[in-house]
Amino acid sequence: MSGPAPDSPKARMPIETKAQLIEELASGSKPKAEWKIGTEHEKFPFLTDTLQPVPYHGPRSIKALLDGLKDRYGWAGVYEGENIIALSDPNGLGNVSLEPGGQFELSGAPLDTVHETCEEVHEHLTQVREVGDKLGIGFLGLGASPLWSLKETPVMPKGRYGIMAPYMDKVGTKGRDMMFRTCTVQVNLDFASEADMVKKLRVSLALQPIATALFADSPFLDGKPNGFLSYRSEVWRDTDNQRAGMLPFAFENGFGFEQYVDYALDVPMYFVMRDGKYINASGESFRAFLDGRLPQLPGEKPVMKDWADHLTTIFPEVRLKKYLEMRGADSGPWRRLCALPALWVGLLYHQASLDAAWDMVKDWTAEERQTLRDDVPRLALHAKIRGRSVQDIAKDVLKIARQGLEARALHGCKGKTEAAFLDPLDEIAQSGKTAAEHLLALYNGDWHQDVTRVFRDFAY
Repeated sequence: MSGPAPDSPKARMPIETKAQLIEELASGSKPKAEWKIGTEHEKFPFLTDTLQPVPYHGPRSIKALLDGLKDRYGWAGVYEGENIIALSDPNGLGNVSLEPGGQFELSGAPLDTVHETCEEVHEHLTQVREVGDKLGIGFLGLGASPLWSLKETPVMPKGRYGIMAPYMDKVGTKGRDMMFRTCTVQVNLDFASEADMVKKLRVSLALQPIATALFADSPFLDGKPNGFLSYRSEVWRDTDNQRAGMLPFAFENGFGFEQYVDYALDVPMYFVMRDGKYINASGESFRAFLDGRLPQLPGEKPVMKDWADHLTTIFPEVRLKKYLEMRGADSGPWRRLCALPALWVGLLYHQASLDAAWDMVKDWTAEERQTLRDDVPRLALHAKIRGRSVQDIAKDVLKIARQGLEARALHGCKGKTEAAFLDPLDEIAQSGKTAAEHLLALYNGDWHQDVTRVFRDFAY
């Protein structure tokens, strides 16, 4: 589930009209038999003896980690200049990449079942632990960095981050936190047609705060409680509201691929890549670029790779490319990494479940959806919409998702269906206590307000 290869004829194809962009999104439509599941998850590497973040260079470093994975497991290195910045599977089955502060991300292969996704997660974590153990590097799955200040957090040597970070300071207050101090897990899912895309996008936008609440796991920052249960989600409320949020226009009559393209054309750009180098185009309009009026490349028109790059710089709660990306969840322990694709596959890949989920949310207003989105980072399961708690809604959502997964009737090696992966979320919904609240109870109890214990007790 990725864009065109940088050097492919498709990537180099000039864009002459808006219609090409609409057609590009529409070309993601595929029959149900071809729908896949692509899971991405990030985690914080740390030095196991000092609990400090891992620098890019040095004997115990991100570079050493990437080189170790490449040499031991046959990944292909991806370089920016002389720096290794990612790994790709030689067979096209996913990649490992770096987020701005050294967060380590697996972008998984497009797979058929949640069982396969969970096996992939387990294999990846096994690989990084094998290499990490030799370097004295551990990994922590949380939604926000619990201890390190922005100043202490290393900056990875990727050109786009040097453009993004200064621009973030102009458009919000928490952009650098988003870049350097948060981790997420997300799942990418397919659609059959424009109408199917629209229904799935609306359902997943409306229910994204429910997922945020179930996965809330970022209660610490700078060594102490931050006042939120999902600080990662709170960060997105003031990162850059021109490229983030709940996309209220997606619920308007007539919404489809064209309307999303119009939205994306007006989201300010970050950069253009030429000859492997980033050109700073921050704040400029892709629409102007389409007209040959980009000041940095006067008279030049974009190619499809420029459009694919631009779409990666748009960050709503659910993102549309040639598939849909669910972006509302904090990272966490490996069992919950498998729960996220299970939740959304159960809701979106079985028609009766999708219909039931839509019936649940179709009357919510844009204002109600936004209020829910605003309340959940602080209140999680205790937030309310129309007098109902998120906890109660989550129970109903999980029931619908479970029915969807049971209907798929895809069994794993232990004979269980994909529905078994929802069990950790059921525990949270039934108890009414998020992982964040569990951590806060430990912090104020057995940990004696020592945040460093999270590294000792919750590392992978």
